[in-house]
Amino acid sequence: MTTFGYFLSSEEHGPRELVRQAELAERAGFENLWISDHYHPWLDEQGQSPFVWSVIGAIAQATSLPVTTAVTCPLVRIHPAVIAQAAATSAAISQGRFRLGVGTGEALNEHILDTRWPPAAERLEMLEEAVEVMRRLWTGELVTHRGTHYKVDTARLYTLPDQPPPVYISGFGDKSVELAGRIGDGYICTGPAAELVEKFHAAGGKGKPVQGGLKVCYAEDAAQARKTVHRLWPTQGIQGEASQLLPLPRHFEQLAEMVSEQDATASTPCGPDPDEHVEAIKKYIDAGFDEVYISQIGPDQEAFFDFYAKEVLPRLR
Repeated sequence: MTTFGYFLSSEEHGPRELVRQAELAERAGFENLWISDHYHPWLDEQGQSPFVWSVIGAIAQATSLPVTTAVTCPLVRIHPAVIAQAAATSAAISQGRFRLGVGTGEALNEHILDTRWPPAAERLEMLEEAVEVMRRLWTGELVTHRGTHYKVDTARLYTLPDQPPPVYISGFGDKSVELAGRIGDGYICTGPAAELVEKFHAAGGKGKPVQGGLKVCYAEDAAQARKTVHRLWPTQGIQGEASQLLPLPRHFEQLAEMVSEQDATASTPCGPDPDEHVEAIKKYIDAGFDEVYISQIGPDQEAFFDFYAKEVLPRLR
C-alpha cells in the first residue's frame, strides 16, 4: 500500500516554519516527511536555506512522523564522517524514524568550499565510498579509512541509534540507479518513471522501498497558482545538466528568464481541482512507488493541508 508524505522545502521556508508545516502535515493525515538539504536556494526569490540537521532535530520532537533527507550530498561540502554523525544523532533523537537520503549533489551547494566540482562519474564513485565510510562508523567501532576519495583517522561514533539509519540513494541515470539497487536500502526519484523503478529492482532493489516526490500549488484561483509556480519554481522548466553544474542562484535566474509559465507548470497540478492533484499522484502509484511526497509551492500552507485532508488524501486511499 502506497503511503503519502509531505515534502518540506528548505529553499522556501525558514526553520520555524518548516517545523510548523511538519506539525500541520501530521494533523492533515500525511504519514511521512521529506526535507530538502541546501546551502543556497535555487533562486533568491525562494529566499531560505536553513541547516537541515537542526531542523530535523526540532521536527523529531514536534511530530511522530518518519523523516528522510531528499537529499543530502555527503561528498564535498560535508565529509561523510560528519554526515555519519549527523545521521546517527537524527536517528537516535527520532527513535529510529530517520532515513538518510543521499545523492551526488549540485555545484549550487557544494562549491562553497572552493574545491573542484568532480564530473558525474567520479561523484558516483565518491558516493559509494562515502556510504561505505558511514556504514562502518555506524557500527560504533574505531574506524581508520584510507580510500580513493576520503581519509578517516581513528574515528568512533559514540551516540548511535538502536539500528543504523537506512540509506536511500537518489538516481536519474542508469549508473546511479544501478548503484542504488546494489548498495542502497531504498531508492529516491523525483519523477514518476516506471522504467527507473524497474531498473532499480533489476539491480538488486527488489523488495526495497521506492520514494518519489512532486510539487503542487493549491489555490482557489488556478491562474494565480500558475503565477506562483512560475515565480518561485521556474527552474522546473530548465532541462539538462544545468541543475548539477551552475554554482549560484543568479545563474538559475538567468536561465529562468527563458522559461515560460507553461513550461514551469507542465508537471505541476495548479489550482483547486482535486482530480488534477489525484491524477498527478496516481502516476507515481502506477509507476510502482511505495511512498509519494507532495510539496505545496508558496505561502498558502494552511489551505493546502485542509484541501488535501478533505479532498485529496481520502480519494487516494
